[in-house]
Amino acid sequence: MSTTAAPVLPAALRLGAVHLTVADLPRAVTWYEQALGLRVHAHHRGQAVLGDGTEAVIVLHGDPGARRAGRTAGLYHYALLYPSREELARAALRLTAGKKRLTQTRTQIHGASDHETHEALYLADPDGNGIELAADRPRAAWPEHLGYAGDPKPLDLELLTATVAGEEPAAWVGEGLRVGHLHLHVGSVDDALRFYRDAVGFELQANIGSAAFVSAGGYHHHLGFNVWNGVGVGPPAAHAVGLRTWTVELPGQADVEDVRARLEAAGHAVDPAERGFVVRDPWNVAMTVVATA
Repeated sequence: MSTTAAPVLPAALRLGAVHLTVADLPRAVTWYEQALGLRVHAHHRGQAVLGDGTEAVIVLHGDPGARRAGRTAGLYHYALLYPSREELARAALRLTAGKKRLTQTRTQIHGASDHETHEALYLADPDGNGIELAADRPRAAWPEHLGYAGDPKPLDLELLTATVAGEEPAAWVGEGLRVGHLHLHVGSVDDALRFYRDAVGFELQANIGSAAFVSAGGYHHHLGFNVWNGVGVGPPAAHAVGLRTWTVELPGQADVEDVRARLEAAGHAVDPAERGFVVRDPWNVAMTVVATA
């Protein structure tokens, strides 16, 4: 009796830029510059590309008619991954100092958690898009359960910022910032697993009932999804602020074609994109899959 191995994405997978819809593009650009220290790589009519000066992590799309989505599927948060604990501490220091100099919005850290695999701060941009600022611990120090054995521990923010004690807040983020993971609201964890695990090829790392976490290469998670907005929620309405698409980068074109073939075989429509394709999950959330440039 023959068996077919479950599809697995390449361990070298990484995430590219997150595309967001915002209601007021100048306000959003100012906030990302002042609060997070991101640099503007390009600013065209209705769109701004931001990152660390070498690699883009965020693409903002202005839509003056956009409104907050409410209790629907879509973005819960995206994570910006810093290359070191010290760089995360500098981000926290920048936010703290930014409260005194931000003119267009107030910035508040909503939470701070120690997930054992990584440390994280939580906040939101002026449009309510959830953001996690994170730094991974060395992989050799990760517990076997990848932090999913219980609730995360509170993060000691003072202890974190002590790693850069005496430094003045830097205006700009240092090089090495990347997108670490994405977390979505969905209408069904099981349906999300059928799409993201069984068709796309992410590997399950944890299923806690109301949420699940998947990744490639044994990472703690490249993607999380939950039903905390309600089981059965539908897609966001047109002209809603939030996620436009997120980007999965695979090592080569053959890897992209493997994923495309699996999705088409499972009945999912794909649309062409530069170096890859775009596919939508059961809640109309777009994912762009490309070969690494």
